[in-house]
Order: sequence, then structure tokens, then C-alpha cells
Amino acid sequence: MSFENFNFVAVKERIIKSALNLFWRYGIRSVTMDDIARDLGISKRTIYQHYSDKEAILALVIQEEIRDQKCEMQKLEALAENPIEEAMYATVQMQETLADMNPTLLYDLKKYYPNAWELFQNYKHEYVIRNIRDNLLKGIEMGLYRPDIDVDVLSLLRVEQIVLAFDPTVYPAKKFNMMHVQTQFLMHFLRGILSEKGFEYYNTIKDKPATELNIHEKCQNNT
Repeated sequence: MSFENFNFVAVKERIIKSALNLFWRYGIRSVTMDDIARDLGISKRTIYQHYSDKEAILALVIQEEIRDQKCEMQKLEALAENPIEEAMYATVQMQETLADMNPTLLYDLKKYYPNAWELFQNYKHEYVIRNIRDNLLKGIEMGLYRPDIDVDVLSLLRVEQIVLAFDPTVYPAKKFNMMHVQTQFLMHFLRGILSEKGFEYYNTIKDKPATELNIHEKCQNNT
């Protein structure tokens, strides 16, 4: 790769990284191309040489975040000893991921950016729901979840719970902590599907330190 091409790619990557950080901190709608240019110390014209508009940048930001989230989910599945542990530590991972996230981000995405929202919806339906469904099936097979649960109904319910916590019209940030809402949803969900064996195990793990699983190691995403 020539120096010119390398520099071209490097600038594009810096723009995406800056936009991701700004969207995460301030929400999508409030961030402008001027904000991204100012954050990078470059001209807005330079950004437009690489991307046609903010939505083009947003689409790549969403794709990058989806790749990262897939990698994290695969890592947790490999590290967890069973489906209950996987669900518990996925919530710990979510807590770390969302610690500095503006709670309006997903709401902005849904209301104002339909193309980027479609990317998220595809990821939700093609990957997240399947991952939750697999977790439920494994839990039933291991005797940790009740055998009479409907995995198709509950996998959809669980993913919609996750999305619902981001909706400021239901859980306004001034009144509710988003991560607390997410944790309450998970605890309620798990208690409804656990078998007696699963509930006994759940009581031994619910206060287990997250550091016992190496979830803090940065996910190596090569996709």
C-alpha cells in the first residue's frame, strides 16, 4: 500500500472512531459534521472528501459496533461454563459497554436514521435472537431452564426487553438508570425460566466477581 493510500485509509478510520465516540457520548442527532471535524482537528471539507454525509458515517459506525458486539458475544459463550453464567456475564459486559453511553442513542437511531436502524434490526433478528435462542436450548438441555418454556417466544421477549430499556419515552434518563433497568429485566427473565436445579446454581453465581471470567480482555475482532 502506498503512503498516499495508507494516509487515505487512516483518515477514514479516524473519522469513524471520532464519530463513534461522539455519538456514544452525546447521542447521534446532536452531533454534527462540524463536531467531528473539530474533534479531529481537521476541516469539514476533508470529512466530505471521504463521506457524503453524517448518515454514511453512521452506517459504518453501526457496522463496526455490530462486529465488536458479535465478537464479545462469541467470547462470552466460549468462556462461560453454562448458559446461566453466559447470561449473567453478558450483562456485566453490557454494563461496561454502556457505562459512558448516551441513553438516547438507540432512540435517535430508530426515530431519525432509518437506514442505520435497519442495520441494527437485521443484526438483532439474524444474530442476537438466534444467540438467545441457542442459550435457552442449551439451558433446557442441561436441566438449568424449565423444559416447558417456548424458546421462540422468549428469545423475542428478551431482545425486546434489551431494546426497551433504551427508550426514553418509557424509561426517561432523569428518572431511571438504564443499566439498572437492564439488570432488573435480566433478573426477572432468568427467574421465570430457571428450573429448580438452575435456581440453585443461580444463587451460587449471582454475586460472583466478574473478574473470574476474563471478560475485561479486549475482544480481538479480525472480521
